[in-house]
Amino acid sequence: MSFCFALFTDFGPAGPYLGQMESVLRQFAPHIPVIHLVSDAPSANPIAASYLLATLRGSFPEDTIFLTVVDPGVGGSRRPVVLCADGQYFVGPDNGLLNTVAVQAKTVEWYEIIWRPDVCSNSFHGRDIFAPVACALANGLLADYCKPVPQPDLSAWPSDCNQIIYFDFYGNAMTGLRYEPNLDVRQLVINEHCIDQASTFCSVETGQPFWYCNSSGLVEIAVNQGKAQDLLNLKMGDSFHLLPN
Repeated sequence: MSFCFALFTDFGPAGPYLGQMESVLRQFAPHIPVIHLVSDAPSANPIAASYLLATLRGSFPEDTIFLTVVDPGVGGSRRPVVLCADGQYFVGPDNGLLNTVAVQAKTVEWYEIIWRPDVCSNSFHGRDIFAPVACALANGLLADYCKPVPQPDLSAWPSDCNQIIYFDFYGNAMTGLRYEPNLDVRQLVINEHCIDQASTFCSVETGQPFWYCNSSGLVEIAVNQGKAQDLLNLKMGDSFHLLPN
């Protein structure tokens, strides 16, 4: 197996937290490369973050270990878990963050993390529990740190989400809806704005909003050489619908 670590957090790019987690990875699995995938996942919003995680994992091979921390309930009753989905591994809190991956995957196994360090903070399980367990997984020691648990009933969990789940640096609004060809030429309605589809930015006039299939295969709202977030007054969690043809 050829592992790599992919960090997916809502820590933000500044501050000590990413560095502290990476320090653990370097100490206990120095042979494994570390990829900083996302540090600005939807803050304290594991549900929205779950749809972002589910689509971004498609760029990674089997045996990738995703170290995932969007954990507003840290120190509470939520379980620390490992999810194995289609040959990839996800280490993080059992608070909905991993559910969309599980719903969209073909093969799924769940494990509860039963190991605890001698010293563990109540507020930083990413460093004290999740990062050491990710290293143990890479070192072939999963069974020493985790126990298999039954799959949760996720039959009511939507596999797609008709809401804004992420804004990128350019102000483009990524949604949790996966693009399908049957959506073509349909208008998208959000906050009383009715937006046409286009294939890419240069297909429309400067300053014009549109929706398109983004590079990750999701429906995204954008503005040519502008910020959809500002122009359309969009917010995280805003819902939308597509008009019938």
